[in-house]
Amino acid sequence: MNHQQTAPRTAKQPPAPPLLPLRPDAFTVPYRDPVWDGPTDPILVADHLEGEWVLFYTQRRATAPGLTGVEWVHGTGIGVARSSDGGATWRYQGTVEGLVPPGTETPATLWAPDVVCLGDRWIMYLTVLGGRRTDWTGKAEIVQFASHDLESWEYLGAIDLDSPRVIDAAVARCGDGRYRLWYKDEGRGSNTYSAVSGTPEDPSSWALEGVAIPGRPHEGPKVFQLGGSYWMIVDEWRGQAVYRSDDAAGTWVRQEHLDGLLLTAPESVDGRAVVGRHADVVPLAGGAGQEPKAGTFDGGTQRALLVYFTHPYWGGEDIDTMAPDPRTRLSHVRAAVLEVRDGILVCTEH
Repeated sequence: MNHQQTAPRTAKQPPAPPLLPLRPDAFTVPYRDPVWDGPTDPILVADHLEGEWVLFYTQRRATAPGLTGVEWVHGTGIGVARSSDGGATWRYQGTVEGLVPPGTETPATLWAPDVVCLGDRWIMYLTVLGGRRTDWTGKAEIVQFASHDLESWEYLGAIDLDSPRVIDAAVARCGDGRYRLWYKDEGRGSNTYSAVSGTPEDPSSWALEGVAIPGRPHEGPKVFQLGGSYWMIVDEWRGQAVYRSDDAAGTWVRQEHLDGLLLTAPESVDGRAVVGRHADVVPLAGGAGQEPKAGTFDGGTQRALLVYFTHPYWGGEDIDTMAPDPRTRLSHVRAAVLEVRDGILVCTEH
């Protein structure tokens, strides 16, 4: 996700208020969704038009009464919160309107957005399922929307990935100058697959490449640059697995340090580790009062903010094994600082 690229302003618009850099201690007070108390799959977007950071997330219905099975993770909207102080505090803004593609069974299920700024528009890549379900069945596809202001969104179309069940889009520009879409293909072993495009704003332009991260099932890929390398993290439900690449266009190699895992125990409950789940990564300023360079991902810095969610009252891995205690469904958004030390990606959990 190209968090730092600036959307241009027109001549009639007043100057943008200053965008404060993200703070390393952002989310010291975890973010909680004031409606259903179940924010997951967080991403951060720099809104230079308003001088604010925008938090998008899946608004799981954790406290909704009378739901069975995994119905509480279906029928979900995309929640929005904004921060004008670098992520220290967040104001809930409701849910994003207009994200249900034509012909989708309603109420629709919306999951795990990613947003990239391309030219004068933001492009959202979103997982969509029709209807509310109590199990993990049903077609899931990744669709695209466009916006000039991060508020009103125009439907562009669905991406053909030759699979009935694809979720968790992540998009970034690679070392070969092209963009890649990484995603979880639940029809092919729940591994990360990739597609490539030179015109990522066009849903019909994506060409399927194949598996990027095989082996142990996982979800929630995220690709970013830091410390001169490309990195990918994926959620293995026991922490975030770390992979490295020279250009993000070819082979990914798993980090060996600590079994290649981050966020294995940022919290605990009843003596069991609570792991960090489905994360986003945003570069931190290179120095005091400095913002990362526009148009670059890491701005020359070796630090970034790792934004993730946890279930603070549940120490399990598989949602299907959750106890009936309603508290186990609750989630909140937290953050940690990522650093590259001697070529190893490490994190300071807080």
